[in-house]
Amino acid sequence: MKPSDISMDFNERPYIAIWEVTQACDLACVHCRACAQPKRHPLELSTDEGKRLIDEIAEMKLPVFVLTGGDPIKRPDLFELIEYATKVGVRVSLTPSATPLLTREIIHRLKQSGLARLAVSLDGSNCEIHDAFRGMAGSFDRTMEAIAWANEAGLPVQINTTFSRRNYDDFDSISRLIESKKIALWSVFFLVPTGRGKLEGVLSADEFEQIFANLYRLSRSANFDIKTTEAQHYRRYVLQQNVLMKKTETVKTSAHKPADTIGRSPQGLNDGKGFVFISHTGEVYPSGFLPISGGNIRMESLSRIYRESPIFRKLRTPDELGGKCGECEFRHVCGGSRSRAYAVTGDPMAEEPCCSYLPKGYVPSQMPAEAHQASPVLRVL
Repeated sequence: MKPSDISMDFNERPYIAIWEVTQACDLACVHCRACAQPKRHPLELSTDEGKRLIDEIAEMKLPVFVLTGGDPIKRPDLFELIEYATKVGVRVSLTPSATPLLTREIIHRLKQSGLARLAVSLDGSNCEIHDAFRGMAGSFDRTMEAIAWANEAGLPVQINTTFSRRNYDDFDSISRLIESKKIALWSVFFLVPTGRGKLEGVLSADEFEQIFANLYRLSRSANFDIKTTEAQHYRRYVLQQNVLMKKTETVKTSAHKPADTIGRSPQGLNDGKGFVFISHTGEVYPSGFLPISGGNIRMESLSRIYRESPIFRKLRTPDELGGKCGECEFRHVCGGSRSRAYAVTGDPMAEEPCCSYLPKGYVPSQMPAEAHQASPVLRVL
C-alpha cells in the first residue's frame, strides 16, 4: 500500500512521527533546536523501549517515521533499530550529521539494514557558509560525499536546508547546487527561534514571501519534490498562485518527478496536527520546535498522548487560533507555525509572526482601518 493511499484522520493518528534517538552530536549548529552535545544522555530510550515505540508506529500504520538527533549514528544500536522497523513493516528515514562518522561504509550498511531514505543538511552553497552554519570545518565536503555515496548505494536522498538571516542571500546558489544533485526531495526549513536559534536570525514576513516565490517557481521545473517545514503558509501561497495561473491561462505542466518511496501527506500538516515528535527521553511533543510535552511514552502509549493530550487537541482546533490566523480563510489548510508563534509570543495559538497576508475583511487592532485599506496585500482567492 502506498502512503498516499492511506486515509488519515489527524485527530486519530499522525502522518509523521519523528524520534530523536539521541541529542549527542559532534556538530555545533547555530540554529540547533536541541542544543546538541558530544555525549549521550543516560536517560535516553533503551533499545527495548525503542522497539516498543516502533511497534506502536507499526500498529498505528504511520506512513513516515524519521530517526533524528543529535546525530543518530552516535547510537550503537542504530542498525538494529532500523532492521527491526523494517521487519515490522515501518519505513524509516534517517537524518545523520555530516561528520567523519558518516562514511561510505556506514551509508551502504544503512541501505542493507533497510533504510528507506537518507536526509542530509545543506545550509550553504559553499564550505564557508555551510561550515559556519554547522560549526565544523569539512561538513560541506562530507555532505557532498554522503549524497554521492547514497546515490551509489541506491538509497534515496533528501536534502534539508534551514533558511535564516545567515543564508537568505545564498538561496539562488543553494538551489542551483541542489538542482545538480540526484535527490527525491528538498525539505526547506524556516528558522524557529528556539534552542540555539536566535530571534534576530528569523526572516521577515516579506522575505518568507520571496523564498515562497522562488520555491514555487523552482517547483515547476525541478525533477524533485519540494516541501516546507515551519512555513505552513507556503500552502496558502501555492493555492493563490495556482488560482492566479488559471485565471491568466499560464498553467504549465510540472517537470516529471521520480516516484517518492516515502510519500507525501494529502492534507496540510502542522505541529500536533498529523505530526508528532518523541524526544530522546520519551517526551512527546507536537514538534521538535514546540517544547510543550503532552506526556511520556514510558508512562502511556503514543497513540493516547497524541489523541487525548490537551495540547495536541487544542492545536488541532483551527478555530481557536488567535489574531489574524483565527480569522484567515486559509486556517484549515495552513494555520501558521505554532512553534514560531510560541517561540515569539509564548502562546502556541497566537498568529504566525512571519506571515504578510491579511485575511479578507481583517483589520488589525493596532492599525487604523484607513491604513489597512491602503495596505498592498496579495489577495488572489
